[in-house]
Parts: sequence; structure tokens; C-alpha cells
Amino acid sequence: MSDMITADLVDLDLAARTKQAAARSLAERMVALGRVTDLDGFLADVEAREAQMPTGLDGGIGIPHCRSAHVVEPTLAFGRAAHGIDFGAADGPADLVFLIAAPAGADDAHLAILSSLARSLTDPEFTAALRATNSATAAAAMLRGEKPPQAEPEVPGTGGESAGGPASEVTAAPGGGAPAEPFRIVAVTSCPTGIAHTYMAAQTLEQAGRDAGVEISVETQGSAGFTRLDPAVVAAADGVILAHDVPVRDRERFAGKPTVDVGVKAGVNRAADLIAEVRAKAARGEATAPEDQDATAPAPNTATAPAPGTAPAPAPGTAAPVDRGGEPGEGYGARLRAWLMSGVGYMVPFVAAGGLLMALGFAVGGWDIDKAPSVAEHFAWGQADSWAALMFQTGGLAFQFLVPVLAGYIAYGMADRPGLVPGFVGGAVALTIDAGFLGGLAAGLLAGAVVRGVQRLRVPSALRGIMPVVVIPLVASAVVGFLMFLVVGKPIAALQGALTDWLAGLTGANAVLLGALLGLMMCFDLGGPVNKVAYAFAVGGLTTPTDGSLKVMAAVMAAGMVPPLAMALATTVRARLFTRAERENGKAAWVLGASFISEGAIPFAAADPLRVIPSVMAGGAVTGALSMAFEATLRAPHGGVFVVPLIGNPFPYLAAVLVGTVLSAALVIALKSHRGRPAAGGDPSPSATDHKVAVTA
Repeated sequence: MSDMITADLVDLDLAARTKQAAARSLAERMVALGRVTDLDGFLADVEAREAQMPTGLDGGIGIPHCRSAHVVEPTLAFGRAAHGIDFGAADGPADLVFLIAAPAGADDAHLAILSSLARSLTDPEFTAALRATNSATAAAAMLRGEKPPQAEPEVPGTGGESAGGPASEVTAAPGGGAPAEPFRIVAVTSCPTGIAHTYMAAQTLEQAGRDAGVEISVETQGSAGFTRLDPAVVAAADGVILAHDVPVRDRERFAGKPTVDVGVKAGVNRAADLIAEVRAKAARGEATAPEDQDATAPAPNTATAPAPGTAPAPAPGTAAPVDRGGEPGEGYGARLRAWLMSGVGYMVPFVAAGGLLMALGFAVGGWDIDKAPSVAEHFAWGQADSWAALMFQTGGLAFQFLVPVLAGYIAYGMADRPGLVPGFVGGAVALTIDAGFLGGLAAGLLAGAVVRGVQRLRVPSALRGIMPVVVIPLVASAVVGFLMFLVVGKPIAALQGALTDWLAGLTGANAVLLGALLGLMMCFDLGGPVNKVAYAFAVGGLTTPTDGSLKVMAAVMAAGMVPPLAMALATTVRARLFTRAERENGKAAWVLGASFISEGAIPFAAADPLRVIPSVMAGGAVTGALSMAFEATLRAPHGGVFVVPLIGNPFPYLAAVLVGTVLSAALVIALKSHRGRPAAGGDPSPSATDHKVAVTA
């Protein structure tokens, strides 16, 4: 791999007068070195990125950048324009122009180097050295993070400051006395490409925090993946700064804290003001309500919502499309799981809305409400049956979106917005040919793969502008339609039909074994990917309800209620075995378990996984098996004990939940009793924390 920047990529006398001309002049140097294969195609990608948000920064800096299929390897070109070029910065033209070219699949190591450059540009000494040098070789060396020739001090900005050094001075009291208690801030920065503004905003905030005597920790959600802030750091924070132009991932972590929410450029240009603003909000006692989330973020899984007062663990299954590249070191399996869980995450709100509306329709209008005429043709305002029919038919329409939404957002997770149209089309085809839930999975993966393939094609310049809105949707939808109708759809439909028939015919030992397996899955990771697979399997059966699929839904919900109920019972029966915080969580777990919110057990599993998880899995398996043995059925996808009127054989069903709850609670108490009680003061004993691990939600 060549150096990211060499002297041949430096122009200290850039003659261009416009940002387009500057980008072309610097890009031509990249083409000459074989770093860019198609000049016009690359410049079109640069222009498209520029249209999203100006790339001018205060301090005379322009930093046009993009990720492009026409880039061979990560490359940086630098130009110095004495007359200045307008890149849209508030303080005027830029005399330092940096063109960053990243391949569409740039590796994390090179993106980390680009982030280091972005941080360096916030250092006045670094930019002054670039303005002063008369050597292209010296400029290239500085931009690579090397010590420039004949320079006394080391050029700052290689990223080391943010890791330590000056930051340690934040907690020192004036005069060298005892450490003072600083104001603590956590921040998240992100921009559409995650290359430049993301890291520049982080560096600026860190520097402003040092200047203000504030302890600040920044999470950069960039193209190279991101490392989540330590939950303990988030919990201890006094305020939050979100400087972003794309949805903040796992934003719910910051609920309940004073929050300043701005665009990423404000993080670069007004860092000190943002710190002052969040401190003022904290002083006034302002806080962000838990429901204040990005409107564009996936809705939470209502069947597995986090317990109040607990910090949710990262949820890879609810990844935004910006997550599609995965974390550093992730393999294809991890990315595949993220894509699938992205589809499930967007599908679940339709499940909750549609399923509960249908359940309410049954509750109000009786079991034959599905035979009512269309409310568009017949509706009596004073009749309960008409209102029941309205709820049932509205819920039924919402349920019809399940498979298309699943497919569409799997493709979205793989290929961003261009994947939506072919994904939805493929999902609709899956419904048409009765391929069901399995067909939706296949359609989403096919749509994402086709779009990614089309995006890699080299096309004439005249077509580039219409690629995302005409060509890609047209070509990808046609290909996905062909594959789903004529190639893979029919075998999947046959498999779906066989699975439906198998479920409908399940009796005796086979049904009991399936119930036990589903119970184990529901309790294994308490809302994580395995839990969601079991839940999605059950919900998929409700799209074409049979006696077998209704039994599966009942078993899944029954098992999912066991973990929080068991922990609530255990904390009530043997409170001395649990810490004060766990006893408080146990009170909430009664309601969470009764509502079918498995995450109510997460605080207990996170603190003592080797005792809690096997115990709740055992109870969940028994409950799932008993539910199947009792032939209980359920038409509602959610609701816990609040939808008991909709359960077939409700008393044996509740008995199954009770047996599993008692069994799990007894096992937890026995294992914890063998370990010993918590230390005085309510803190867990050392053995309780020796094996502490994170449980994904």
C-alpha cells in the first residue's frame, strides 16, 4: 500500500478559483498516480457529498471528501490557494484545501489515518506550519504525521492528545491541591461519511473541554466503526453533547440527562459554546425525556423493551444503515446478523401496532370479528362490533406490511436508501406467492446484494445523476422480481408451506420439544439476536395463522415472561441474596414480566450471568414445553397477562408460566445461596462480580 499522501499530491500554488475547480485540480493528481480510475465519476461523488453539507471549516480550511467506487486506495491531496476558495465556511474562503478520497470499501486502518488528519486540522500550530512551508515534501510529511524537516517542535495532531497527556490536567485543582470534582460530559460526533467532520468535532470538543476544565469523553461514530462509551462513563456524566448529521446510534443511553443536540459543524465551530450550554442546562435541571429519540432511528422492539432505570446494552440487531460495515474485525457472519436484525427492528413496530389492534378487535367483537364486512362499506357509530371490526381491519392492514418492511429494511441495512424499493418489491412478491417470512428474508438479502452489485458498475457520466432515483430502483426491482417469481421464490414458498403444515400438525412429543427449544431461545440473551429470532419466527406465523402457529406464539410469549418474573420472585423470597439495587429492580420486574418485557431480567443477568442465565433458560424451556403440551394458543403478538382473554386454554397457560417462574427462581436462589449472601451495605460479594459480562439486548 502506497503512502496516503506524497509530494506529488501536494500543490502549494493552487490556482483554482472555485471549489469545483480545486477538487478537479487535486483529483487530476490522484488520477495521474493511479489512485482514482474515473475522474468524472469521482468528481460526481465529491459533488454529491458537497451537496449534503458544505465542507468549509472555520480557520480557512476546505475539506471536500467522499467515499467512491472509483477510488483504488485511500488518498489525500493538499492544495494551498493564496487567494482563497469559498467552501461555505461561516468565516470566509479557505486557503488550505484537503481532498480526501476513500474507496467504497475502505479498510478501517486507513480511515483511522484520515480521522487523525481531521483531528490535526484543529491545531493552530499544525495549520500554521502548513501555511509557512515552501516544500511539498515537508507538507506531505506533516500530513502523514511525521516530524517535518528542520522543525524544532513535533507537529501536533497525530491523535495522541485525545488519548492522554493534557486531558489528565482536567481533574487537577488549581495550585496542585487535591483533585477537584470536574463537570463530566459525554459526546457523540458523526457526519454523513464519517471521515472528516466526525473527528474534527471530537478533537475540538476535547480541546474546548480541557480549556474549560471539563472532563469530556467523545464517541466518534465514523466510517471505521465506533467504540461505544463505557456505560459507567455515560452513567456518571452530568451532561450530553450530540453533534451529528446522521442518527445517533444507541441514543437511548443518554436519556434523562441534560442534552445539547446540534449539527456536527457546530461541534467544530462552537465547541466552547456547546459546553457552556450543556452546563447551563444542567444547572437549570433540564433533562432529555426517554422518548426523545431520532425520528429516523428504528423503533424499539416493543416486545423486548429495556427495563426502566437500566442502561440498555448495545443492540446490534437494530443497526442503522450506517452500521452496515460492521465493527472493526467483524466477519461476514456478524454483518449478516446486523442486516437481518435491522429488518426485524423496523418490522416489530408493525407487529405491535397491527397485532394489538387485531387482538383488541377480537376482545371487543368476539372470535368471528374476522368475518365482519369492510368498515368502509358498513359502519355503525353506536355499535361495538363496528368499532371492533375497525380495529381488526386496521390491524390486519398493518400486518400485511410485515414481510415487505422486513425485506425492505434488510436491503436498507445492506445498501442504504437505494435498497428500499427493490427490498419492498421483493417482500411484496414473497407475500404474493405465499413465501411468507422466509421469503421476506430471502428477498431482502437478494435486493441488498443486487443493489450493491449495481452500485459497483462503471456507468457513463450522463447516467450518474439518475442512478439512485431511476436506474438502481428500476434494474434492482426487475432483477429481484425475476428471482423471487421464477427462481428462488417457489422453492421458498414450498418450504414455507411445509413448515406451516408441520406446525399445524404438531402434537405430542414434537410440539413439546419445539416449545422447549423456543423457551431456551427466548431466555438465552434476554432480547438479543437469539431471542429476536424466536420471536420473529412466532410473529411470522401470525401472518398466516393456523392452530400450530398460534401455539408457537403462545409458547414464545409465555417463555419470554419467565425471566423477569422469576427474578422478581427471587428478590421477594430471599432478598438478602441480592444487592439493594437488584431488590429495587426486582420490584419493577413484576410489571415488566407480566407485560412480556424480557429485559426486566437484564440487570440480574449482567451482574451474575453464570447463575441467572442458566436458571431462567431452564424455567423458560419448561414453560414453553408446558404451553405446547396444554395446546394453548395466542393471536396477539404482545401483551403478556393483559391479553389473557385472547389465549386459548388460559388457565393451563398461566399455570405453565407460574411453574417456569417458580423453577427459575428456585434455581437462582439455590445457586446464590451456595455462593453466599452479598456483603454488608448491599454490595455484591466478589464472587458475584468475578464473572460479570455484558448481556446484549
